[in-house]
Amino acid sequence: MTERLFDDYIARSTAVAEGSRFAACIVVTPRARHGFPVYYAVCENRSFRQQELAEQAAADALAAILTLEGDGTPVFPEDYTGFDDAPPTA
Repeated sequence: MTERLFDDYIARSTAVAEGSRFAACIVVTPRARHGFPVYYAVCENRSFRQQELAEQAAADALAAILTLEGDGTPVFPEDYTGFDDAPPTA
């Protein structure tokens, strides 16, 4: 698990078990003593059979975050997809 500190939040990467598969997630927690963590799925239409691959996808997404909105929602670059797949060539 990796983490990044923002002004009012801590964002961490993790993998969450969903049955026999894993989802890559970003967990955003307020730095103040009040509030609850919020889980954001990374590439919601993709799951992983290996926990390590899901953790790496989450860590990559955490690194791509530009900033957090006031409510802690991650802001990614405009063209960010979260997938390492090569774009189609013409």
